[in-house]
Amino acid sequence: MSAREAGRRPRAAVLTAAGALAAALGLVAVWVLGRGAPEEGRAAGPVLPRPDHVVVVVFENKAFEDVLGSGEAPYLDSLAKGGATLTRSYGLTHPSQPNYVQLFSGGMQDVLDNSCYEPGFSSAPNLASELIAAGKTWASFNEGLPARGSTVCEAGRYARKHNPWFAFSNVPLDTARTMDEFPEDFSALPDVSFVVPDLCHDMHDCPVRAGDTWLKERLGAYAAWARTHDSLLVVTFDEDDGLTGNRIATVLHGGPVVPGSTSDEKYHHYDLLRTLGRLAGLDRHPGRAADAREITGVWAV
Repeated sequence: MSAREAGRRPRAAVLTAAGALAAALGLVAVWVLGRGAPEEGRAAGPVLPRPDHVVVVVFENKAFEDVLGSGEAPYLDSLAKGGATLTRSYGLTHPSQPNYVQLFSGGMQDVLDNSCYEPGFSSAPNLASELIAAGKTWASFNEGLPARGSTVCEAGRYARKHNPWFAFSNVPLDTARTMDEFPEDFSALPDVSFVVPDLCHDMHDCPVRAGDTWLKERLGAYAAWARTHDSLLVVTFDEDDGLTGNRIATVLHGGPVVPGSTSDEKYHHYDLLRTLGRLAGLDRHPGRAADAREITGVWAV
């Protein structure tokens, strides 16, 4: 070996080591960035609108065919005709309460039945906590709730089992409002809000038509306003009647939606949760919503 060749060896070794170190640091950087912002390492995903306000209404225990096209929900049929219908939308489990928790937080959080749990037992990320962390506004409007922030399990036709926000210590109690607090000035609504009817108007204890009439009377004005004010109404169900594979009716209505559109893609509560986050501009999604899909094919974008 010549002296010249011998002199090159250390430099080559240094360059090789430096390259390896740079590659390793690059991998670490990617890992750190991925940990710090879970969605940043992914593809951007489909383009979704950014509505000014989103209101989600959740009804109870009815199969798709018992609602849409049944003749028992003429107002919801009209919302579907003027909006979008998800023809293969599904609940995740039975009974009711776990579905609500999954829709709100991307997981069951060990809630397996309809028992009345200790309020604020979980600090898991959820839709409200992610909205608040991102500087967005959030509230729920709960028919029959005795008072803002009340954690009572039952009161008349009110049942807390349909209101999952009470499970989470990172959701302020005062964001749980009564239905009477739903604003008449819809521009005063939070960025995202949930509306939960009582046990009759959610169709649990009363016929489909009772819930459909309530929807028209209480949220019909908002639905009409949403069409011309870049806002969105989402109507869905927690689960079916236990007889149809958990297929439920889900309708999207408002300015960001193509009127009369449908999607036959299969979606479930985690997909809706992720979509709600994306509509609000979130890049972090709680629980299994992080790996779910956005609802597509119905947006006017």
